[in-house]
Amino acid sequence: MSLFNTVRNTIVPVHKEGYPFVAAFFVASLILGWIFKPLFWIGMIFTLWCAYFFRDPERVTPQDDDLVISPADGRVSAIQMVTPPAELDLGSEPMLRISVFMNVFNCHVNRAPMRGRIVSINYRSGSFVNAELDKASEDNERNGLVIETRHGQIGVVQIAGLVARRILCWVNPNEPVDAGERIGLIRFGSRLDVFLPAGAAPRVSLGQTAIAGETVIAEFASAKGPVISRRS
Repeated sequence: MSLFNTVRNTIVPVHKEGYPFVAAFFVASLILGWIFKPLFWIGMIFTLWCAYFFRDPERVTPQDDDLVISPADGRVSAIQMVTPPAELDLGSEPMLRISVFMNVFNCHVNRAPMRGRIVSINYRSGSFVNAELDKASEDNERNGLVIETRHGQIGVVQIAGLVARRILCWVNPNEPVDAGERIGLIRFGSRLDVFLPAGAAPRVSLGQTAIAGETVIAEFASAKGPVISRRS
């Protein structure tokens, strides 16, 4: 049983949203292999990549209402003061924005950065330019969530990327969320922007790798005791 548990704990589960895609890649591999055998193995490489893309690992999230946790796996691509998108209705004053860019090899399950209540969800259609570009925040297809926290309202924006073609959101207005809770997914390359009110200080640097549900990207100043964690 110890060997079985070791293997089970090593293999990362695939999120159910990925099942149709993994199945489609596998069927395509069989068809290509019937036409020309080496193509089967090439197809299987892409099938394994698809399963890897839709992986949904457990994460251990610090349970501290003063901490802002990364909502996505990827690279911190921006830390700056900017005016939040109008659809979030967070005012016209600049807010701290921390952006995390996800490439096609990152886990794409998105998580809530703080505990709170979903105030609103606003979807906007748009283009599909490279999500690393700053203009992607305004031009690209996006889905914006506003979460009421003990430090005020924060914004979380799912932004489609160059090859992304669907944004999934799994929460609804007026629902409570915990820090690290799964809130959505963006298919095949994208970006997450987090907008924070006054009092938040960055705890990451440009270019740093962030892990969704675990990496602390910002903090609201306060005296603290020990930090507990929750597995999800």
